[in-house]
Amino acid sequence: MMVTKGMHMVEILLVEDNPGDVDLARETLTTSKIKNNLHVVSDGEKAMAFLRKQGEYAAAPRPDIILLDLNLPRKDGREVLAEIKQDDKLKRIPVVILTSSSAEEDILKSYNLHANCYITKPLDFAQFTKVVHSIEDFWLSIVKLPHGTS
Repeated sequence: MMVTKGMHMVEILLVEDNPGDVDLARETLTTSKIKNNLHVVSDGEKAMAFLRKQGEYAAAPRPDIILLDLNLPRKDGREVLAEIKQDDKLKRIPVVILTSSSAEEDILKSYNLHANCYITKPLDFAQFTKVVHSIEDFWLSIVKLPHGTS
């Protein structure tokens, strides 16, 4: 099913521990041309609980896309990515790495763990907004995503 205006509410899981980046993403996606529900968790353990519908996340929707920071408390993004891509029920969910790290080692490791793409977060508001809109334009407007499949 192609995501188009009015057809499907896109469920986005943002795994980010920086409140400023969460606010920027939320503000940018609020003005999005794609209807979306942004769900935010602040660490890797909460991300896995959300994805596995455990505890307080028992009623959590299955995300259509995951925006994942690498540097997270409790369980880092690399571990989260590895768990997602090894889980038959989760591995088809696209994972976009959205992190401050531009280290070649992190980029290579992320792709080796089957990240769908890797984006280094810009530092200023205008560029961050542009990046989030680019993610939205590509992943939510052009790409066909598998909705609600296990």
